[in-house]
Amino acid sequence: MKFNPDEIKESTKADFDAAWNNGKKYVAQPGINEQYPRVSLKYGKPHPVFDTIQRLRDAYMRMGFEEYMNPIIVEDRDIHKQFGYEALAVLDRCFYIGGLPRPNVGISDERIEQIKSILGDLNEEGVEKIRQIFHSYKKGEIEGDDLVPEMAKELKVADSKVAVMIDHVFPEFKSLVPVCSQNTLRSHMTSGWFISLGEMVDYCKVPLKLFSVDRCFRREQAEDATRLMAYYSASCVIMDENVSVDDGKAVAAGLLSQFGFSNFQFRPDDKRSKYYVPDTQTEVFAFHPKLVGSKTKYKDGWVEVATFGIYSPSALSQYNIPYPVMNLGMGVERLAMILHDSMDVRALTYPQFQYKINWVMSDSQIASMISVEDAPATETGKEIQGSIVSVCEQHGDTQSPCEFTAWEGQLFDRNIIVKVVEPEENTKLCGPAAMNEVISYKNDILGLPRTSRWDDAFKNGVTSGIRYIDAFAARCAKEIEDAAKNGRGSETRVRIIKVPSEINIRIDPIAQRYITGLKKKIDTRGPVFTTVRMELL
Repeated sequence: MKFNPDEIKESTKADFDAAWNNGKKYVAQPGINEQYPRVSLKYGKPHPVFDTIQRLRDAYMRMGFEEYMNPIIVEDRDIHKQFGYEALAVLDRCFYIGGLPRPNVGISDERIEQIKSILGDLNEEGVEKIRQIFHSYKKGEIEGDDLVPEMAKELKVADSKVAVMIDHVFPEFKSLVPVCSQNTLRSHMTSGWFISLGEMVDYCKVPLKLFSVDRCFRREQAEDATRLMAYYSASCVIMDENVSVDDGKAVAAGLLSQFGFSNFQFRPDDKRSKYYVPDTQTEVFAFHPKLVGSKTKYKDGWVEVATFGIYSPSALSQYNIPYPVMNLGMGVERLAMILHDSMDVRALTYPQFQYKINWVMSDSQIASMISVEDAPATETGKEIQGSIVSVCEQHGDTQSPCEFTAWEGQLFDRNIIVKVVEPEENTKLCGPAAMNEVISYKNDILGLPRTSRWDDAFKNGVTSGIRYIDAFAARCAKEIEDAAKNGRGSETRVRIIKVPSEINIRIDPIAQRYITGLKKKIDTRGPVFTTVRMELL
């Protein structure tokens, strides 16, 4: 689907919300080129973590901080420079980066014969080209993802044949084992700040107020409800001649107050990281009124949300940084969990994987997944559908045999008459379940009549708004349309209903899986016994 970029620019979220609330599904603006389809007005939904990241970015910038990106790949020697004798303990939590070595590939006479059996009769020049390409690959002149296309280009054969040849003739590519480098994935934003500030100190004037909200990686023993191996850190630094712990307190209060926190407490952090000046590492606890009485561990309203401290002069000296530096950081996911009422960081961050574990659907959600399968496509067809329903409502209890004209007129340039009939004796025009309504009640899907027996179900459940007769009439009208278009009559009948599809009701597979998983039930059984006949005049 193509979108008009001008239309997107001119439509704000407020425009979308206003139009959507008014029941419109497409925007129509004057001056828009008609070659573009209209943009759907449904406004998208952000991920809770990225929503929190955006709010943090805005909050930092409102406080005068500039945004920077720190290196993600950090050599382990930098960890030694920052942590000293604690470095090995820190590196134990880091992911080291490895890569596949580039093998020495020899081409024997036996291999040449195998190559020819796959690629065809290559001459000596072709074999030499393969040799040279492997040599260039070994030296790093050709990247791994370019090896196959480069060889295919030089030999003038298909990529797929070259790939098969390498797979069958050179098993050393299959037996490669990754080799570890001295590079690590950044486990905390501090390792990046030291490197960045060390570069900037020679050409940037203090004070510097910088922030970064970015990914960090930590080799946890296992992921659980409170920790992930890949997480986001919202970190900032102030580098100035007179920076102090009071600056950390001011930044923490200014930042977190923008998220509704108040009444801050600053407590000494017992972890005492080596890269902080002793007695400056501080945990920030903040009060949030929405947490009071919650089912989380923060039911008293107080939660630890950040940590700050002053970088150690000895660590700073490793990067020739002569100024004090205050650093504050917080885990984005922890803040997002508070803002979005989540108790499991895995479910918050990766709902597509955790959804089945924590899957809860309301009766309202289930009812919204119940629909009519076949429906008329024309306005006349919809009129016929309504007329069938009206006849059944008015005469459904009439003793049979009987018939009633529901609609008479023209459809697809053909004169037709539609009747609701019951030719058998000693029954009624419609069966006793014809007016049953499909509802979701305690996560069951049921087809029930509106009688006093089922008052609780209709009071506490959620109706789909679809009765059996409504769904049946829709199918009748659809079949009448098809028959009239082809110049023939039609007869549509329904007897005892056992499954929803027999009465033209569709239940979304998602709802079916949910109900089945909970061992709940879908019960739409019932005698409908109704027949609709269409005749050409």
